[in-house]
Amino acid sequence: MTMNRRAALALGGAAWLAGPRNVAAQPGQAIRLGVITDMSGPFADLAGQNAVAATRLAAQEAMAAAPGLRVEVLAADHQNRPDIGSNIARTWFDREGVDALVDVPASSAALAAAGLAREKNKVYLASSPGTAELTGAQCNANTVQWTYDTWMLANSTGGAMVRDGGDSWFFVTADYAFGHSMEAEATRFIQAAGGRVLGSTRYPFPATTDFSAFLLRAQASRAKVIGLGFGGVDLVTAVKQAAEFGIGRRGNQRLAALILFITEVHALGLPAAQGLVCSETFYWDLNDRTRAFSARLKQGFGTPAPTMVHAGCYAATLHYLKAAVAMGVGAAKASGAEAVARMKAMPTDDDAFGPGSIRIDGRKIHPAYLLQVKTPEESRGPWDYYKLLQTTPAERAFRPLGEGGCPLVR
Repeated sequence: MTMNRRAALALGGAAWLAGPRNVAAQPGQAIRLGVITDMSGPFADLAGQNAVAATRLAAQEAMAAAPGLRVEVLAADHQNRPDIGSNIARTWFDREGVDALVDVPASSAALAAAGLAREKNKVYLASSPGTAELTGAQCNANTVQWTYDTWMLANSTGGAMVRDGGDSWFFVTADYAFGHSMEAEATRFIQAAGGRVLGSTRYPFPATTDFSAFLLRAQASRAKVIGLGFGGVDLVTAVKQAAEFGIGRRGNQRLAALILFITEVHALGLPAAQGLVCSETFYWDLNDRTRAFSARLKQGFGTPAPTMVHAGCYAATLHYLKAAVAMGVGAAKASGAEAVARMKAMPTDDDAFGPGSIRIDGRKIHPAYLLQVKTPEESRGPWDYYKLLQTTPAERAFRPLGEGGCPLVR
């Protein structure tokens, strides 16, 4: 059934709030959200200004659905540096009255943000970072990891290429927490499927623009698959440079993008990106609800097809505000841990991800999708880039609760 525009817009607003509305009784109190993101570096397209826009859309829809609710959104560029991100977050918490951090790309910066949210008893809603440590050994009661993680990506794609004949691998990995985690998780699934990892090389992040030495080393390994353990602008650059050496275009070696965003496919173009397989938890053209959310974001902010990170910023913010309304804004502002506990107690449902839940370890649960980049001939128009190969159900898409080592799990 095709959704008309008025119904689509309504889904993002009034439909999300079914519980008691305690907000109107608390005039003058505002929830303050601080979006820390990458405005100018390698994650600017997949996160960046459009992550801020998605957060603002959620705030607008929440306020429209709950009369009396006031939400303010701050934004800052952390330049992918944990020290800068931590300084911004600390200043916001101590001086600006920020109640929740949103996004924070780069896993090292995200882990620092999670620790600071716990220290200050605030909320951290992670969308960009992929390190599974946020819901593993470094989990805490103040953090929710919404969109994806390295375990999910490796689970969905790592073993699949082994089963398709790619039984020997060499990794080119970004030298920071996310890259390390991505390589480790993929190695585990590759080996479990009967494959071998012949070696790896790590490049300095985010200070590298020439990947030739790393790619040539991978090529010399004669591994059947060269796994790229990074994303963003770096991935686009590396794939283009790999083509210059014939990697992935001829012979027995294939490139595997362990993480790929639709903005990177757009930057590469379908002639270069066609055939790449990736895993995501959101695609704008997946169903009526994802299309409705994407249309609202474009209409309100001029945003092109959103990435799963943009969708995660929207959905996590919306659910947090729903929890704040249900428990009362004053109570939500007083304790980030209590606000996150209320988020976990409430089922999730939004246009970007559909129904789901948040586990005790802070892991948001929803399906994962194995997608393949279309050929130019298959694409029907702008941003029509993916075709769905497989769906992993929510209960199997992420690491089992008992395997992460989260101290909240008893």
